[in-house]
Amino acid sequence: MGESSNADQLNELCENSLVDNLGIVFVSAEQGRVVAKMPVDRRTIQPFKILHGGASLALAETVASAGSALLIDLSRSNVVGIEVNGNHVGSATSGYVIATAIIVHQGERTHVWNVEIVDETNRKIMVGRVTVMVVDKKQ
Repeated sequence: MGESSNADQLNELCENSLVDNLGIVFVSAEQGRVVAKMPVDRRTIQPFKILHGGASLALAETVASAGSALLIDLSRSNVVGIEVNGNHVGSATSGYVIATAIIVHQGERTHVWNVEIVDETNRKIMVGRVTVMVVDKKQ
């Protein structure tokens, strides 16, 4: 499967979810690296009209969890975020932000991802880390 078909499948999987409600769209997805963008608009800003830190963390967990989903057999297991942290190092007031997740540890039961979020001019907005757990599906 290619990067764009993986991204298309992830976009379809996320229809009618928080991901869809926040306007997050996967741009590319391959094993070990996932990129998605999210608008900075009424759905994702805080009352002072800047990108909400919680929206950034939701975006970070989304790209990491999607990356983990590409690394496992989804017929036998699911993935769940178990820890998300981020340092908000910049702000955005319009346009969109782009998140890139890169795997730094791929264990049997846990995956650790570094996530960087930038604005349209490539200015850093957030740097973070997400830990994802691989859990067996209940039979």
